[in-house]
Amino acid sequence: MIDCIVIGAGHAGCEAALATARKNHQTLLITGNLNMTGSMPCNPSIGGPAKGIVVREIDALGGEMARNADKTQVQVKMLNSSKGPAVRALRVQSDKVLYPKEMLKVLQSTKNLQLIEAYVESLIIEDNTVKGVILEDGRKFYSKSTIVTTGTYMNSVILRGHDKTVQGPDEQKTSYGLSKQFKQLGFDVIRLKTGTPARIYKDSIDFSKTQVENGDDIKYTFSYDNIWYDRPQVPCHLLYTQDETKELILNNLEKSAMYGGVVEGVGPRYCPSIEDKIVRFKDKERHQIFLEPESLSLNEIYVQGFSTSMPIDVQDKMLRTLPGLENCRVKRYAYAIEYDAINPLNIKPSLETKLINNLYLAGQINGTSGYEEAACQGLMAGINAALKIEGKEPLVLKRDEAYIGVLIDDLTTKGINDPYRLLTSRSEYRLLLRHDNADQRLMEIGHQIELLEDEKYNNFKQKMALISEFTETLSGTKIAMKDANIYLEANHLPLLSEGVNAIDLLKRPEIHYQDIINILKMDVNPQIIEAIEINVKYNGYISKAINQAEKMLNGDSIKIPEDFDYDAIKNLASEAKEKLKKIRPLTIGQATRISGVNPSDISHILIYMKKM
Repeated sequence: MIDCIVIGAGHAGCEAALATARKNHQTLLITGNLNMTGSMPCNPSIGGPAKGIVVREIDALGGEMARNADKTQVQVKMLNSSKGPAVRALRVQSDKVLYPKEMLKVLQSTKNLQLIEAYVESLIIEDNTVKGVILEDGRKFYSKSTIVTTGTYMNSVILRGHDKTVQGPDEQKTSYGLSKQFKQLGFDVIRLKTGTPARIYKDSIDFSKTQVENGDDIKYTFSYDNIWYDRPQVPCHLLYTQDETKELILNNLEKSAMYGGVVEGVGPRYCPSIEDKIVRFKDKERHQIFLEPESLSLNEIYVQGFSTSMPIDVQDKMLRTLPGLENCRVKRYAYAIEYDAINPLNIKPSLETKLINNLYLAGQINGTSGYEEAACQGLMAGINAALKIEGKEPLVLKRDEAYIGVLIDDLTTKGINDPYRLLTSRSEYRLLLRHDNADQRLMEIGHQIELLEDEKYNNFKQKMALISEFTETLSGTKIAMKDANIYLEANHLPLLSEGVNAIDLLKRPEIHYQDIINILKMDVNPQIIEAIEINVKYNGYISKAINQAEKMLNGDSIKIPEDFDYDAIKNLASEAKEKLKKIRPLTIGQATRISGVNPSDISHILIYMKKM
């Protein structure tokens, strides 16, 4: 028997299948088109605020996305580099042709992993437990667990104006069977919408009317492998919508699928269409548009920020109002896509469903948006499916441990009203969840669950030893006033009035790790001293955040039985009772984060649990 079946080979499916296979469980990955493995049907990029940190977390746990992003980048940029470490995040433009090819190579070379091209018609369910799948051609495969990662393909429809086309992204086939079965099984199936902008032929754009946006010169990597793939770096370009753009959109709103009554699903709040931006922000004079390269091998540009569900004739006129696109040739026009998803309140924090045992859901089927959000869910579903097969407790990351923990807790505790996008503002512990320290937060866990390679773990241990050793060195190094002032004066920095300890000099806001290296003429890995600088400069804030996290998350250690009888608590508020019965929180901590559950309700629950 197969240990695990994974349905779908998008970003969630790839991570799920690799996780179970790398943990030595026989895995079958079923997808409709292997050439679409890890495809990028929307923006050709990985990372960004919060999302880039998730990619680092995936790498620290033993996942694959970071490596693949490094292999296929065509521009690398550290966002918010001039701001504090809590908001810094890496973003790369990816080669959307190369990314799927490289991911498929990894899958095909992984032991314990079999790939087949097919469409799943239904799940085999016996005694509220998933036992396998039935394909459209009638073949049956049995397994101990199944992970569904169908993305936006369930009952999907492409929308342009009032035209509907039954299709998935990139003209792929729509899946019907699973959506129908989920409804029959009692899942709360919801209708969502997303979209993608037009693709323009690069040689038809007048880039002289745009602003060049280059990447960084520093060789940043997502993966802690720290391997730099020396690929050609290409620029993006910035432009803005015009008064003519706004007027054209407002005069044709009724033709839009969204405003013309065609759209049934709820669209993404934080990635709206251009017509939605124009309507919601009427006072704004203009909106940013980025022209992003899709691949070194394609003559195509992605028009970031110009997603729309307008009919083609209106879209064509809209595009030509943009500076530099007056004479553009369109490779593919924008579209909106509607699809079925599952209300994430139907899943546990382990991503196993509440209704069907051993069935896990990951990615956009859970109501999220974005490649990174999908990949991290796939990784966690794969880890937990494997741990359950091994008879072990599931891995549930806490909100102070990872953005992955924030995402999954938000989904399973609060549910969604529109496609969920991870933001730094969603985390109350963002100073703890930084780009630079994902390894310190998660590599021990990755090693314990036997997913992180020994070499990577050993390199991490060596890094931590060097940080400790060099911190001691700096603490014991006295810098003479004369030596320091020669450098400080040459670099227009405030001078010293006396000698100073190196670690104390580093605490000064105007001094950075590179200054210390230059003053002491030391040869040290910049990553090591950068980590020391963050620890030294933000020590007070970090300690305060840790203390707050310990107090707030103390309730997560108090378990609530899955069959807990909330009706038996007489003084529980009716709204709280309704929410608690629906969500079924697994801990007191999770219960406190449910909207409508008040501290008095928590007190009643704790008193009743104590009596029990």
